[in-house]
Amino acid sequence: MLLLDQVVCLSVIKGRGNLLIADDIIWPDIPKRSPKTASESVYAALISDLHVGSKTFMREEFSNFIFWLNGKYGNSKAAEVAGKVKYLIVAGDIVDGIGVYPQQIKELAIKDIAKQYELAAEFFEQIPDYIDVIIIPGNHDASRKALPQPAIPRDYAEAIYEKRKIYSLGNPATVEVHGVEILIYHGRSLDDVIVSSPNIGFSNPEKAMKLLLQCRHLAPTYGAKTPIAPEPRDFLVIERIPDIFHAGHVHVVGYENYRGTLIVNSGAWQRQTAYQKKMGLVPVPGVVPIVNLQTLEVTCLSFA
Repeated sequence: MLLLDQVVCLSVIKGRGNLLIADDIIWPDIPKRSPKTASESVYAALISDLHVGSKTFMREEFSNFIFWLNGKYGNSKAAEVAGKVKYLIVAGDIVDGIGVYPQQIKELAIKDIAKQYELAAEFFEQIPDYIDVIIIPGNHDASRKALPQPAIPRDYAEAIYEKRKIYSLGNPATVEVHGVEILIYHGRSLDDVIVSSPNIGFSNPEKAMKLLLQCRHLAPTYGAKTPIAPEPRDFLVIERIPDIFHAGHVHVVGYENYRGTLIVNSGAWQRQTAYQKKMGLVPVPGVVPIVNLQTLEVTCLSFA
């Protein structure tokens, strides 16, 4: 399970001369702890990977999700849950972007990135005012590709900033909502972790996210698929232990609790693309993990 470039400690026994015998491998890991929780029953909806502008963007299903936030979709029980949602946290890839991968232009319904953000802004505008919307960029958004990514610039996404109040942050970002600390990360490095680790696949992204917590680093391997900027300080080290670790990127919903930290990968709003089919990736789109911040219990609602 050790990744290239990962930092670990070795417990060794000194043998004869210069011989050292490794006795144990000590990971940085996060300590076992009790998470902080909200004092009242409020909910956070965790989503990512809308890919607005793609021909495979699930526009109708995402509209149903917006209707649900407004209490206009589903039964009375669903409407009751929707009324408790105070936060919508979007972990990147709001739009499909332009020129992200070869031949992408053939799979775009909207070929102008500013217009992609305009359509995304129309959806965000319909979200009730009492819900705080927090967004970060992903590798498809109009931000630099190298980690850490700054917030999505206004030059390309003016509509996002104009339509309603949002909190636009960089990738990764840490926020505290109702006393609960959430680490938000798009998840580009999950590609590197999944292909290099045994018993971890795209169908269980929460296991790859757990490995990042054990490494205490969001991109422990350098020089693979994940571009990393040469910053004077490493902003990808997990210095603070989050109560919730939220990521996306792999388009598959998965969650588990590890040592008191709730790990959630929030899936996508894009049907299987030709590239994903070629890679053997089967997405789980249109499913939203809803987290009760008082209990950290997860309820998955399907709009597909």
